[in-house]
Amino acid sequence: MSEADAEQLAQLLAEEARLVFTRFDHEVAWELGSRMRDAALDARLPVAISIRRNGQCLFHAALPGSSADNDAWLLRKAAVTERYGHSSYFVGCRFRAEGRDFDSDSRLDVAVFAAHGGAFPIILGANGCIGTVAVSGLPEVEDHRFVVTHLEAFLLDAK
Repeated sequence: MSEADAEQLAQLLAEEARLVFTRFDHEVAWELGSRMRDAALDARLPVAISIRRNGQCLFHAALPGSSADNDAWLLRKAAVTERYGHSSYFVGCRFRAEGRDFDSDSRLDVAVFAAHGGAFPIILGANGCIGTVAVSGLPEVEDHRFVVTHLEAFLLDAK
């Protein structure tokens, strides 16, 4: 693994360590999702947004320009985050940094799992990962960055 890869993975893990909820329920999911939807609409982003907790979809929005394909990507990215407890982007980057290919080396069904950026763990204090916030419709780095940016703002406002 290169030094640049190790640094990137450390930064991604630091995001996860920093973006932790003290409370997460239906109301929090709705407020977070609504803020993300409004920001995406304002920027005219062709995305779908999903917030899931313990396998249940608490928020979903499909904006103009998104499609049913984006809904499928949301589920596949969330499945990776739920399985590994890390962002789907981190998982994909880790596989690549180790010289492996997620699609073949994970031995998981590619119709169910996608290690592409856009799904981020909902971490509830010491409970760990209880769900996911996911976006699909942009290049994977932009999907990941959109989620992280809005989680940071939301958690800062919640303090």
